[in-house]
Amino acid sequence: MIKLDAADLRILAALQAQGRMTKLKLAETVHLSPTPCWERLRRLEQAGAITGYAAQIDIDRVVRLTTVLVEVTLKRHTHDDFARFEAAIRAEPLILQCDATGGGIDYVLRVVAPDIDAYQRLIDRMLVADIGIDRYFTYIVTKSVKSAPVPIGLLAPD
Repeated sequence: MIKLDAADLRILAALQAQGRMTKLKLAETVHLSPTPCWERLRRLEQAGAITGYAAQIDIDRVVRLTTVLVEVTLKRHTHDDFARFEAAIRAEPLILQCDATGGGIDYVLRVVAPDIDAYQRLIDRMLVADIGIDRYFTYIVTKSVKSAPVPIGLLAPD
């Protein structure tokens, strides 16, 4: 983990809120002169704290997709079983997120598909591929209530 101070946190928060700002505007926003701000920014990028810059797209204005949450339990729980399943999940572009969980369910997936039929074809392919799925439960997302990045304020030292 990288050690961050208050200025680093201000830089991360500013970029999280507005990633397209110029370096000069960033320096003004975080109350640093341009050269030290640029050096900190470069250090944060090199340390992997900033992994990239991207546009936030309101996908519903571009295309209609169905979002599905899927709980998955594997048949067996060996290292190789988890590795096989996770490799297959990483290779599937319709699966946006996969979280390993404790408490009875092994994984929770966030899947997008053009429609329910496309989602079911994905599940059928996964079952035929025999990547270790024992059971799965499907939950259709009817409305997204909140989606937010991790608040940078949580990173501040106590």
